[in-house]
Amino acid sequence: MNIHEPLQLPCGAILKNRLAKAAMTERYSEGNLKPNRKHFKLYEDWAKQGSGLLITGNVMLEKSHLESAGNVVMHESFLPELTKWAEAATSHGNHCWTQISHSGRQTSIFNNLRPVSASNVKLKKLGFFAKPRPLEVDEIQELIDKYADAAELSKRAGFTGIQIHAAHGYLISQFLSPITNKRTDKWGGSLENRTRFLFEIVKATRSRVGSDFPIGVKINSSDFQKGGFSEEDSLWVIRQLEKLGVDLLEISGGTYENAEFLLAENIRQSTKQREAYFLDFAEKVRKESSIPLMVTGGIRSLKFCNESLKDNLLDVVGIARPYLLYDDFASRFLAGELTPDAFSVRTGIKAFEDMAEAGFYNLQLDRLGTGKKIDKSYSPARSAFHLIKHEFVKALANKFAG
Repeated sequence: MNIHEPLQLPCGAILKNRLAKAAMTERYSEGNLKPNRKHFKLYEDWAKQGSGLLITGNVMLEKSHLESAGNVVMHESFLPELTKWAEAATSHGNHCWTQISHSGRQTSIFNNLRPVSASNVKLKKLGFFAKPRPLEVDEIQELIDKYADAAELSKRAGFTGIQIHAAHGYLISQFLSPITNKRTDKWGGSLENRTRFLFEIVKATRSRVGSDFPIGVKINSSDFQKGGFSEEDSLWVIRQLEKLGVDLLEISGGTYENAEFLLAENIRQSTKQREAYFLDFAEKVRKESSIPLMVTGGIRSLKFCNESLKDNLLDVVGIARPYLLYDDFASRFLAGELTPDAFSVRTGIKAFEDMAEAGFYNLQLDRLGTGKKIDKSYSPARSAFHLIKHEFVKALANKFAG
């Protein structure tokens, strides 16, 4: 088995090869929160490069809860623009799935001063996030329906699958973790109760899109926080997701509060040498479940990809940031012409490292969306300032747009 071989998913859909562009927030939408020409340009170019699967950045359920002020929101009235996006993104025989998400407490104060979450546990991150209020029971059911609505709209638009984002501290992850879920009703407490929100979303989604439409789930191996969602919890959830007929599981980890664990200097040397940050956990999953696995994080060499696929450690290779570091990355990588080097953006100030990283890659996305080449010369300080300005300006545009 190698990266060029097709993969048939449990629902019957076939990926033409095993390389996937993992989700990265595009931050492109204007005040109307619709997809636009930048999305169309970017994804058509990525489709040309040959990846078997493209996964969009966060596509949100509600305009009141945005992960970025530049997110696209799934709305019936946006169907023409969503259709154009899907057409561009699947134009070369590849799949493109929408990553459906709700930011919950990870909604910045630029967007919402009283976000919702499983409980009223505030995110401790630079003062950019307000204390959330707990969701009412009827609101939880409404959100389950909205996830299903978004999946159905994705299918109607021409996207070839969806990924439910249950990782990285977003709303579903907030329900899964005992740190952020302090509820005492049927949606909190035991692991079975904390996972109910995710499972009901998967079931509602499947009922809308049918048995032959791919449903993926992105889930944390753990939160990497004491008392949080653990590996043992994650393995139990994965066993249940297989029973529910999930077609592809992407393994990740962490939340906004501890994203620095993925900074290169904090990764164990043994993990770096092995490339994939979550491969150890993937091996544990393989012993518990036959669900197709996508592993993202740290993977760089084609040789490693092919060895891992041959050894049945994973089914799909997820790569993200190298798509923003090299022009025509996927085509060159698949041809064996390119092995990405380690790259980092550092300000030297811990509190600003995440913003510098995000700002740098946002600048690259903006260049690619307007037909320009990648430019790695942006300084960490400029990148961090760019992100703050970008979010503030776009948030204002959203407010004035109503």
